[in-house]
Amino acid sequence: MASPILHIKDSYYFEVPAFMWRHNYESRDQVPEFLREAHPHATPEEFNKALDGKILIPQLPGVSLKNLYQSDSPLAISKFMILELVAAAIIAFIFIRLAGMIRTGERPKGKFWNFFEAILLFMRDEVARPAIGKHDADKFLPVLWTLFFFVLGCNLLGMVPWAGSPTASFSVTLALAAVTLGTGMICGVVKFGPVGYLKNQIPHMELPFVLALFLKPMIWVIEVFGLFIKHGVLGVRLLANMVAGHIVLLSIMGIAFSVEGAVSPYWGISAPISVFGATAISMLELFVAFLQAYVFVFLSSLFIGAAIHHH
Repeated sequence: MASPILHIKDSYYFEVPAFMWRHNYESRDQVPEFLREAHPHATPEEFNKALDGKILIPQLPGVSLKNLYQSDSPLAISKFMILELVAAAIIAFIFIRLAGMIRTGERPKGKFWNFFEAILLFMRDEVARPAIGKHDADKFLPVLWTLFFFVLGCNLLGMVPWAGSPTASFSVTLALAAVTLGTGMICGVVKFGPVGYLKNQIPHMELPFVLALFLKPMIWVIEVFGLFIKHGVLGVRLLANMVAGHIVLLSIMGIAFSVEGAVSPYWGISAPISVFGATAISMLELFVAFLQAYVFVFLSSLFIGAAIHHH
């Protein structure tokens, strides 16, 4: 069976300790069809051994999988889709409760209320308003707050053993970047009109008519092309930062559990180094989870601000 590539491809199973989930296929007919087709000569015993610790995700009727990482249908349910729903449910639970507290009109009380309200106010006063402008920023706060906490939730899920970070999947980060792009384009068109929005892509400059006739179309093409590139990079940079942390953590932990380390006379040195190193990297990942959510929303605010203001 193919080995998983850490958090890079969508996977259609959850991995847990092998003793928690064992498969007991007695014949090939009990094995899912896509696995039988991918491994035509494997025996039921080989499937049981390879799938120990893997919880296969049930798919919708009519949806077929090629293997544990690829599907023939866009309607396939992947691990990251389920984790995104988990993140969304946690966010909804927290802020429905917080909204009930705020509705009373009392001053913030308790660590829960103060913690989340401090984050919300920081994102409003230090990110949205400076980047978009005090007059326009508040109407974009629901989108920016949602993006921040959704990205943060997905990042933090990557620290849960055997779960994974949805933001380490390009499809997820690209979709988040598309939300920023769509918000800026729609609000820009609403404010300036379709023609005005397209004209606004050209920075204001004083040029002779003949020179402007030649240069401005070229600049417009470059600016529009750059608009899509910078939003694509917004998704790629989030992906790269989240994947990099997991790979470094896996590499450090691999020192302790590698065959060389187990039989080496220096295992007593390598194991503690690995444990302390993994702990330090985990703390760094916790910081990076918050930092990358902040950076994503900060850049989104800048892009939205540029879309609704004249250059």
